[in-house]
Amino acid sequence: MENYTFSSYFKLTMFVDIGNYQYPAFVFCLLLYSFIVSANLVIILVISRERSLHEPMYIFIALLSVNSLYGSAGFFPRFLVDLLSDSHLISRPACFTQIYVIYTYAAYEMTILGVMAYDRYVAVCHPLHYHRKMTSKTVYYLTALAWFFPTFVLTAVISMSAGLPLCGNEIQKVFCANWSVVKLSCVSTAVNNVVGLLLTIGIVFLPLFYVLYTYLRIVVVCWKKSAEFKVKVLQSCLPHMVSFVIYSITGFCDIALSRYDPEELNPLVAVILSLEFVVIPPVLNPLVYGLKLPEIRRHIIRVLPTFKQ
Repeated sequence: MENYTFSSYFKLTMFVDIGNYQYPAFVFCLLLYSFIVSANLVIILVISRERSLHEPMYIFIALLSVNSLYGSAGFFPRFLVDLLSDSHLISRPACFTQIYVIYTYAAYEMTILGVMAYDRYVAVCHPLHYHRKMTSKTVYYLTALAWFFPTFVLTAVISMSAGLPLCGNEIQKVFCANWSVVKLSCVSTAVNNVVGLLLTIGIVFLPLFYVLYTYLRIVVVCWKKSAEFKVKVLQSCLPHMVSFVIYSITGFCDIALSRYDPEELNPLVAVILSLEFVVIPPVLNPLVYGLKLPEIRRHIIRVLPTFKQ
């Protein structure tokens, strides 16, 4: 506690000096953010407008798009400002707000994918009981579970981090991250580490193993079915599988990177790896679901001309 200093701001140290490429990088990221907002809004509007899409699977897809908008809003506006700034300082309240938004986004993504896996499991393994099991009430409860459990847990975890006395204010990232703040603590963070481990198990590994289990069951059911049945299952499950694999890989990259000293890596590579989980899923999810699911694709083609008028 000897070197404890209260600082009202943090300094983000991983912004690479890209010289004359600063403005092209800003324009590219602005266009990327615009695409994320536009593509996910189209998915949400199409699903909300078309009564034929008011089915559990499509409702969960709309939730993924809502979460993409939420997570992107917590990252991109601040990141775009920092791209044009010489001093990358962020106030303490703004930093913990960004931590909360980005971490809840990451947790919601995993819990929603877990709920979607349950929906596909019931549809394939118990088709005759699907409408009895996946009622509007069930969808409501699953949605509430996917949102409220991560919210409760992360509020507690981030509140613990916000109360730590810190012996520095430099965060080795281009956005605020909880582990980066905890590492600045002047006191033991054993309790924070244990709680963080339990959080990772509850919000990351349990949904991960559950998704793997459901798809193992789906594979077993499909094994002895006809080729036509397998094609139908693949058509409905493939977008979810792609989303799950993409998110798992990008999330693993960020978790693995947080355990390494960023100074040991190429700065540009470290920045790209740390940004994958907040950039790639919001970009690819609307493309995967919009292009691969015939029902959504058909309605998007019908709706887009009305936007041009």
